[in-house]
Amino acid sequence: QVQLVESGGGLVQSGGSLRLSCAASGSISGIIAMRWHRQAPGKQRELVAETTRGGLVQYADPVKGRFTISKDNAWTTVYLQMDRLTAEDTAVYYCNVEGIGAPYHYWGQGTQVTVSS
Repeated sequence: QVQLVESGGGLVQSGGSLRLSCAASGSISGIIAMRWHRQAPGKQRELVAETTRGGLVQYADPVKGRFTISKDNAWTTVYLQMDRLTAEDTAVYYCNVEGIGAPYHYWGQGTQVTVSS
């Protein structure tokens, strides 16, 4: 019933920019937060950025000052603007939405971001 679809990934040169989008279909009741995670080969999936119902916005240290998370007023789409990209940003980026009802967390299938030197 609920589906999250990421888009906007691709190949970009070091120092370039990309904007990721995550569109949600179906109803998710009581949304608590929207988040972006990423996972590089051989590494743990890590939280990149989140925006909460209470108005908090947080970023992981490696992306602070370079990435910006935003959303629409209906909480159906979340974006990640990525600027001054480096090779260390190469990963599959996943959208996550947390709600108050089971299963609590919804995930997209991911979009590949590759930064070349």
